[in-house]
Amino acid sequence: MLGRPFHIQLLDAEGQRLAFTAAPEQSVLEAALAAGLAPRRSCRNGSCRACLCRLELGQIAYRIDWPGLSAEEKAAGWILPCVAEARSDLNLRYE
Repeated sequence: MLGRPFHIQLLDAEGQRLAFTAAPEQSVLEAALAAGLAPRRSCRNGSCRACLCRLELGQIAYRIDWPGLSAEEKAAGWILPCVAEARSDLNLRYE
């Protein structure tokens, strides 16, 4: 059984607050693109880090075992939305 969709709020680098919904098993980046947003991105597989942003609130799970983040970056709240799926409502920030 698929879970419920999650609400995501994204504060972009210009300070604009954007909101969209992620369906179950949809990456955060895929959900943003489906909502007509154009967040930073390039490779879509967790290696280029173009989509790097900070998770301020919520929980995610990665589609791959070890995305292109160090343990220190993960501990500081950095995520890669291209390979992250929401597991709760999220608040994200691009810096």
